[in-house]
Amino acid sequence: MLPELTYAELLSRIDGDPAVVGLVLKGSHAHDGMATEYSDRDVYVVLGEGADAALSGLHGHRSAELDVVVTTVDQFRQLDGHERYALSRAHVVVDRLDGQISEIVGAKGRRDRAEAIAAAAGWLDAYANSLYRSVKNARDGNRLAAHLDAADSMGFLLELLFALDRRPRPYNKYLQWELERFPLPGWATSPLLDRIGLIVGTGDVDLQRSLFALVEDAAREAGQGGTLDAWGEDLLLMRPEADLKAK
Repeated sequence: MLPELTYAELLSRIDGDPAVVGLVLKGSHAHDGMATEYSDRDVYVVLGEGADAALSGLHGHRSAELDVVVTTVDQFRQLDGHERYALSRAHVVVDRLDGQISEIVGAKGRRDRAEAIAAAAGWLDAYANSLYRSVKNARDGNRLAAHLDAADSMGFLLELLFALDRRPRPYNKYLQWELERFPLPGWATSPLLDRIGLIVGTGDVDLQRSLFALVEDAAREAGQGGTLDAWGEDLLLMRPEADLKAK
């Protein structure tokens, strides 16, 4: 482990190592204006398949300046889940494969249609479930549970809205940055973020249900009506002007 290794030194070592076929920078330094004096550089060093690289020993290196993951092209291509958003906005610093590294990074930001539809259905159901629980807990006087469920529902909602646009949800740190530069179709960024912030902060039931009305319209337009209809009469409690004494 080399705690004093700098980013400039890493670039120099990569320049002299033909086994390295790619360098990808993610995190705050890949999001214009987001890096602070405390931000390190998170990088993927990508090796050719079967290559014997001197830089392999840097895998897992962490310091105040650098966080390094060393991987192969195939492993890099398979990265998903939590890493998907980070890679979708990453900067390709080195690409010695005639654009293949850039193509892999570009593909991380776009789900295929079938994957997006399945993901949206799951997140829509999770959002409805937390909303329903929040409204019922508020009705029953359980304010803490109602507030916690409301906050949970906003995470599920964000997953849903980004899935409907076939994109990975950004980390909370980058949510405003992302939406200001790449708005969700059909949603004005500032009002959406304001509503989410108020619901997380207050758990307000009327505000939750008014937002749900907009989400329901968007979900049905996207072909997700079946997921909503599976809720049956319980769906009525989530809508504006619902009878809170019901059920």
